[in-house]
Amino acid sequence: MPRADFYLIAKPRFAAQPLLLVCELARRACDGNQFAVVLARDAAQAEELDDLLWAFDPDAYVPHQIAGSDDEDEVTPVLIVAPGTEAPPRPLAINLRDAAWTAPCERVLEVVPADPSARGPLRERWKQYQALGYDLNKHDM
Repeated sequence: MPRADFYLIAKPRFAAQPLLLVCELARRACDGNQFAVVLARDAAQAEELDDLLWAFDPDAYVPHQIAGSDDEDEVTPVLIVAPGTEAPPRPLAINLRDAAWTAPCERVLEVVPADPSARGPLRERWKQYQALGYDLNKHDM
């Protein structure tokens, strides 16, 4: 059964820069030898995340690249995918887009904003995953 995990931003460092949480989730995936796609909201966010993955922790190395580049490597553990680029199937998807990610995968990670007024769409997404039979989990970060 596929699983959807919702990560609620609570810590000040993640509230100030939510993409740091995405970096942490990508690092955990790499540490667990799990290949992941990060579904960026737009090309600018994909670039920002690409830069941040190099810099967020001086002691961490998260092999990653933006999908669709000429030198794309199928063995790169973390692929950042902007809209308009096809996302290759991976066991783990970190979804930053507005719609639920329903392509085949073992697990979807959703980042929930710190601002309670911005959480409405995520509540709807929870219901969508629930209707699809996903195993749902919530984590405070």
